[in-house]
Amino acid sequence: MPTIVMTGGTSGFGAIALGHLAAAGQARLLIGARRPPAVGDHLPLDLTRLDDVRAFAAAALRRLDGAPVDILVLNAGIVRADDTGRTPDGFETTFAVNHLAHYLLLRLLLPALADGGRVVLTTSGTHDPGVGAGLATPRHADVGLLARPDHDPGRDPHPRRAGEHAYTASKLCAILTARALAARPEGERLTVLSYDPGQVFGTGLAHGLSPVRRVAWRVMGAGAMRAVTTRLSSTINRADDAGRALAGLALGERDGGTDPPAGRDYAALRRGRLIWPDPSELARDDTLARDVWDASERLLGRLG
Repeated sequence: MPTIVMTGGTSGFGAIALGHLAAAGQARLLIGARRPPAVGDHLPLDLTRLDDVRAFAAAALRRLDGAPVDILVLNAGIVRADDTGRTPDGFETTFAVNHLAHYLLLRLLLPALADGGRVVLTTSGTHDPGVGAGLATPRHADVGLLARPDHDPGRDPHPRRAGEHAYTASKLCAILTARALAARPEGERLTVLSYDPGQVFGTGLAHGLSPVRRVAWRVMGAGAMRAVTTRLSSTINRADDAGRALAGLALGERDGGTDPPAGRDYAALRRGRLIWPDPSELARDDTLARDVWDASERLLGRLG
């Protein structure tokens, strides 16, 4: 019986993906979330608190009692209206949730990942200037400055753009984390993928945005509006398609899912179909990937 550990499985396309994972066959599902998921075993997890991440990892390992983790899906994410929020640990909230918490969870569970296991990190095409998603694209992937943007000399003075940068840079770091892990000895025994679901309106991602933008997000998720916008942009996808694609990447071809073509580790959903493009130039920088891995560890101070 394979074991799947997942974040971001209680709302949006993550909940749809979880349903597909549960339906694919007998599997043990351990879901980290603030509230219980529709299926699977719930272990409380608040990604804004790094000690909560440590407690979740410890509880998951106790629950497994030596059994390996076959699939790790790091899907939870947020976007905020600005970059002024701080977690109890003192880090910018979007970056802490989207990158630091997941990096820490990955590191804590890495020794328990099965040989041949799979790791999928949800990212966003907004990290890539070439996608033209309309959000402020990352100026850098400096972990220290992203964690404390008030120290960043290039910080955008406009609150909305600063918030967008916090989001897109955190998603750049997700790809770089996947790239760094794949290049490490521990990663040689794993399939490590990053996944861009495109723009999936109507999900819970934008709960940290301003009221006006939250309403716009819900409206854009409505069927008629989605049909119009999908014709205009290849990056807009239905939640059903995004969830099914995420589950397929997690399961792999052997279990009815999807395996990457040789030499590819970045999947993007375009018009409901998975493709395997190159991510941005920054996301392909191996030196930067190692820097993000090492700097994240230093910033955390301790893993366990």
